[in-house]
Amino acid sequence: MSEAVSRPTLEAVAARAGVSRATVSRVVNGGDGVREPLVERVRRAVEELGYVPNQAARSLVTRRHDAVAVVIAEPETRIFTDPFFALQLRGISKELTAQDSQLVLLLTEGRDDHARVARYLAGGHVDGALVFSLHLDDPLPGLIEGAGVPTVFGGRPGWGGGSNTALYVDSDNRGGAEDAVRHLVGLGRTRIAHITGPLDQTSAADRLQGYLDVMGEVMGESDPRLVVASDFTPAGGERAMGELLDRCPDVDAVFAANDLTALGALRVLRERGRRVPEDVAVIGFDDVLPVAEQTEPPLTTVRQDIEEMGRLMTRLLLSTLTRGGPAVGAPAAVVLPTTLVRRATA
Repeated sequence: MSEAVSRPTLEAVAARAGVSRATVSRVVNGGDGVREPLVERVRRAVEELGYVPNQAARSLVTRRHDAVAVVIAEPETRIFTDPFFALQLRGISKELTAQDSQLVLLLTEGRDDHARVARYLAGGHVDGALVFSLHLDDPLPGLIEGAGVPTVFGGRPGWGGGSNTALYVDSDNRGGAEDAVRHLVGLGRTRIAHITGPLDQTSAADRLQGYLDVMGEVMGESDPRLVVASDFTPAGGERAMGELLDRCPDVDAVFAANDLTALGALRVLRERGRRVPEDVAVIGFDDVLPVAEQTEPPLTTVRQDIEEMGRLMTRLLLSTLTRGGPAVGAPAAVVLPTTLVRRATA
């Protein structure tokens, strides 16, 4: 049996670099006060020996774990089938990797999981949390606040009236919806319907409000029969589109709250013999390319930079951790613009 290879120690690095153990510790843990030539010698010794810092010992010195929790308030079945979450996680992962931090994914299948997540966050395992896809009656924000963990939210806060101090990153959901509906109006469509997302989420509520803004501005008022609630899923889009056609067979345009909803709506329109865009124009929201470019016909949609949202959430959290708290005068919100992407459905 071969002899186990010993793990290089801090002392070994110090001996190789010709410096004290304390100097190596300061360099490895990102401390100040070490002259650049010594820093280079330590780094060269670390590389030559293949030294890997002991994270537990490093945490005692720096009080940092170099780990961030990502909490998604949705069941696993939704997270692993909706490409929105994959894009946001990719943005988060890229930014954390660049900062040599780890991503810890925490899923909440149901309300019973919330206390477990809060206990984990309060247990000192991570430096902060990124939380998204919250619902208005979700207890997670209060539990996370009680855990005392620095947090950045994905999406405009709306729970409990919304917190003025919560840090968050969002897209201009209302403005994007207004652009979509104005485009449909510009095409001469007069019976414009909206299939909403879950209205206990601020993104869906804001998109509905954008639709209502333009319909009120152009039509004087909106026909409530042209609004059908759904859930951001293809199955929800199918159900809602069927309900719309039964209720308002003269509908000539649909603004769907996301691309997956639009995908379901297109299936039903095809099954009912409605031509897109000749009979019914369709616009989605997100511009998730695996969906938007592969629908038949390709989907006109409102683009939000989902991956960039993940990156910005991470940068905002890491900068907060570095400063030890939000900077005085720093914005509590970052709202990204949206863009209408014209393809073949409208």
